[in-house]
Amino acid sequence: MNKIRYFDHSATTFVRDDVLREMIPYYITEYGNPSSLYGLGRRANKAKEKARQYVANAINCNPNEIYFTSCGSESDNLAIKGIAYANKYKGNHIITSKIEHPAVINTCRTLENEGFRVTYLNVDKDGIVDLNELINSITNTTILVTIMYANNEIGTIEPIEEIGKIAKMHNLIFHTDAVQAIGNIKVDVKKLNIDSLSMSAHKFYGPKGVGALYVKNGINFQKIQDGGHQEKDKRAGTENVAGIVGMGKAIQIAENNLDEYNKKLKYLREYLITEIENKIPNVQINGHRNKRLPGNVNVSFKDIDAEELLLNLDSIGICASAGSACSTGNPNPSHVLKAIGLQNEYSKGTLRITLGDENTKEDVNYLLRNLKYFVDKLRENKIN
Repeated sequence: MNKIRYFDHSATTFVRDDVLREMIPYYITEYGNPSSLYGLGRRANKAKEKARQYVANAINCNPNEIYFTSCGSESDNLAIKGIAYANKYKGNHIITSKIEHPAVINTCRTLENEGFRVTYLNVDKDGIVDLNELINSITNTTILVTIMYANNEIGTIEPIEEIGKIAKMHNLIFHTDAVQAIGNIKVDVKKLNIDSLSMSAHKFYGPKGVGALYVKNGINFQKIQDGGHQEKDKRAGTENVAGIVGMGKAIQIAENNLDEYNKKLKYLREYLITEIENKIPNVQINGHRNKRLPGNVNVSFKDIDAEELLLNLDSIGICASAGSACSTGNPNPSHVLKAIGLQNEYSKGTLRITLGDENTKEDVNYLLRNLKYFVDKLRENKIN
């Protein structure tokens, strides 16, 4: 059995040991419902609120502006639909981009079916949204701008500060899907004029099944599911206390180690990109070369089938992705690759390699050797 070398951290991450240890009591001994009035419930509620404080500290907001959810997709749905429904008396126009995560794009398409109008902004070859197009798209019926912080496929970091300024200048609500950003780069919602932000714990070494949504105090949004009055009557359902505790611990660790983590990942990323470009012909690095997530390498190999390449890599214990984990199995080039205008002979051979905490230079060298071997082999087989 080959040792597993994992290069798909944008899809998910392992749960840190100290995060898991923090969670275990809330499955076994401190299992109370946080809405209960007796001691067991009060202790669960106290743990939940402590985690809320950790999440708020990480993005520089107030704890009462954080709402716990089940994942980033739910957070996107609650933010976009909740803001749209609550503000439809002001207008019905939403602005987003063509490279958003499906949780945003499909939510916007649902709203279009309900009578809202959505503008999908173009991006350049690096995946950067066109700020002039954003400004020119604003009308007197525009109520919301939702642009992702960093792209989940090509890793490009959007000009969030500039977008926040534009939204504020036009008195618009600005939401950002920051699922890939939180835990990887520093985010300050006050400095960036962000009104709403989505995140998910399993992207920064926390558990799956728990996320959070930030909504600035004073922003009008409504719940999208009926039930109890949890999360200030915005998100019904008994809270996942163990998951929330894990999320709080994971984000605290991530923030405390952010500079060191960034430095390590950027070094491995640049080494990997340089070696790929030097050793494998006919390759294209996708996304902005500098304004990108520290651990993201999105590379396209000309005349290669990415799924074949991935299966070959998997056979020797290497885990990577052909794109977003949410679109695996779709044989067509992703909407992101189409939006950046990637040529067809490259788009079908696109690999997303995302580095993480456990990766070493030795792991990267193992990947490089085998990447070159399998690319050469697949190209040779195609000729023959």
